[in-house]
Amino acid sequence: MGFFNFIKGPDINQGIQDCQQTSGAVLLDVRTPQEYTEGHIPGSKNIPLASLAQAGAVTFQKDTPLFVYCYSGGRSRQAADILKGMGYTNVKNLGGIASYTGKVEK
Repeated sequence: MGFFNFIKGPDINQGIQDCQQTSGAVLLDVRTPQEYTEGHIPGSKNIPLASLAQAGAVTFQKDTPLFVYCYSGGRSRQAADILKGMGYTNVKNLGGIASYTGKVEK
């Protein structure tokens, strides 16, 4: 892995594949409800970054695999840190939907 691969950030397309192959995984979209309704990855749950304390509504098990994305990767990085701080042990930041090449539903 070269230096530029490190600073490039996560690959959301690979992350979605990993999520789909992980038993019991939850895909979290931390964008605003308006952004979510404009287009989101099928199967994702919308919990805006500002409402992340409600993550328990998605899962109460702290070891549930959580795959987090937003628009560009900034909010998902913050969300992953917040979730880890809340005790979630299996959190992965996927980055932003802006780089996603798969199907989006509205």
